Amino acid sequence: MKKLWIATLSIFLALPLMALAQDPAQSNSDPMKQSPSTAPKSTSVKGTISEDGKSFVSDADGKSWTIANPDAVKGHEGHHVELKGSADATTNQIQVSSVKMLKGEKGSMKKDSSQPQ
Repeated sequence: MKKLWIATLSIFLALPLMALAQDPAQSNSDPMKQSPSTAPKSTSVKGTISEDGKSFVSDADGKSWTIANPDAVKGHEGHHVELKGSADATTNQIQVSSVKMLKGEKGSMKKDSSQPQ
């Protein structure tokens, strides 16, 4: 009878350990899974594109972003725009999917027209 109680107790203590070992949420074995904090986030930001078209300065916080695909903003250099795309905060890059011109003057990178050329 004593052996039966020991065997039963051992099984009850081992079951939770086996269940934890099979929990897929605890497993990091799949390298294709990205945590939500490292995955690029789809976003819409307003700001000014640099004169060379390779960077962007946000109106909201003044943060500078590198444009991963500068061809997508070709023709909008120096303009105040709204960009839509995927932003990656770890690399400070934005992959632009669309560009929309905003009304008004060019952004803060506008050349001073009063200076002689």
